[in-house]
Amino acid sequence: MNQTSGRAVLDTAHDMLRTAVRGLSDQDLGRPTPCSRWDVAQVVQHAAGDQLAFAAAITGEPGPGYDPFQPSGTLDGSAMDLLEPSLTACAAAWATIGRDAAVVPVPVPPGSLAPETGAGAAALDAAVHAWDIAVATGRPSPLTPEISRTLLGVARKIVEPLRQYGAYAAALPHTGQDDVAALLRHLGREPGWTA
Repeated sequence: MNQTSGRAVLDTAHDMLRTAVRGLSDQDLGRPTPCSRWDVAQVVQHAAGDQLAFAAAITGEPGPGYDPFQPSGTLDGSAMDLLEPSLTACAAAWATIGRDAAVVPVPVPPGSLAPETGAGAAALDAAVHAWDIAVATGRPSPLTPEISRTLLGVARKIVEPLRQYGAYAAALPHTGQDDVAALLRHLGREPGWTA
């Protein structure tokens, strides 16, 4: 994956997250998710905060005004009102990274990554939370085999240091050739999860 394809994957993941969040009802917001400690509203807050944190790392602008790892579940306005500015800021920040950049600051250990890996990290976060929200609300999985293969490559590079912070659960065993299941199980999620 090169820097251009990293941004394309990020755009795709942002679209997946928008689709998962668009039209959520008040009832949907209280549903449990594969993130066992959070409901849908909390996953939306976490995902929005993470994307804003990626933007802030690049631009130096303020990040989220709350800890994305301690989401309250209380939204001021709609879920899209919270999410869209974060996605817009994240995309705009990545657009400022020049093709010759060797590293880019990121809000995850080790603090900087190659641009394509950094964009992939933001995409991984958006895509997996799109999946969380979709399956929690009875919608089809937004993950395709193609994007899952790409994101699994990113996950193998970045996830281990994040597990100690609780960002991802321990990996689950996986055998077989299902790319979506391999990605989800690497991130500690059960592909067949239901509420």
